[in-house]
Amino acid sequence: MATDKWNATDLPDLTGRTAVVTGANSGIGLKAAQALARAGAHVVFAVRDPERGRAAAATVHGSTEVRRLDLADLSSVREFAADWKGELHLLLNNAGVMMLPEQRTRDGFEMQFGTNHLGHFALTNLLLPHITDRVVTVSSGLHRGGTGVIDFSDLNRTANYSPTGAYAQSKLANLLFTLELQRRLTEAGSPVRATAAHPGYAATNLQSHAASPLSRLFMKFGNRFMAQDDKAGALPTLYAATQDLPGASYVGPDGFQELRGAPTLVGRSAAASDPEAAKRLWTVSEELTGTRFPLETAVRG
Repeated sequence: MATDKWNATDLPDLTGRTAVVTGANSGIGLKAAQALARAGAHVVFAVRDPERGRAAAATVHGSTEVRRLDLADLSSVREFAADWKGELHLLLNNAGVMMLPEQRTRDGFEMQFGTNHLGHFALTNLLLPHITDRVVTVSSGLHRGGTGVIDFSDLNRTANYSPTGAYAQSKLANLLFTLELQRRLTEAGSPVRATAAHPGYAATNLQSHAASPLSRLFMKFGNRFMAQDDKAGALPTLYAATQDLPGASYVGPDGFQELRGAPTLVGRSAAASDPEAAKRLWTVSEELTGTRFPLETAVRG
């Protein structure tokens, strides 16, 4: 049956444009990379394991390259950014970890907050002088979970670790990061836009790393009987990356409870819309990562 719902065949011609996709070796990252390359973009697979990245890139019809990036290691993030030369049109902050047993990044941060938020925060700021069009950060409908707010007194969740709560906090941080990044870009007079997306319930291997065996069993069942596939899950990211949307837009599926469907603008929690929390998180993230907004002088001038 014919449909007018937006899909990857509606992507504009991206010939001559370069996109970095973090975590492009599998799941929605790989599907997004494949679609961008088909549309003519040169796609950089920014992945922790280059061997797996090369295997994934081999499935793509189009122009690709593979570069190592470990978001759980700020030295790796700095090395990736330092090696970048030339324009970068699209940065897709896609990689992430989900509901892990308690562990730490190389720099000592709680793994989910450190990877999902701080790694991408540092990467974006370090690459921003090269970016000309869009920064898309992948969040989750689960940003509403946990306590529902950022616990600034215990960002590393050392007092009472919960795999689900830590994941929810990291995804809330993604949306607050997008909100504050767009505010700073606007004040600096930059044409770059910051947007966010979530895939709904997409069947990927992300859920296989959940801390609880019961959670893994539930997600295995959900992936088989409830979720949409990773190709559909990538559509909100692609829509947020290529359509003419206002800065700080949030895109997700249009179906029941945003679990599946075609991409559309969606709402977010009140906590994810709090400009003061966004500013506070930005300041703390600068301190933790040692990176700063590169247009700071223009903003304050």
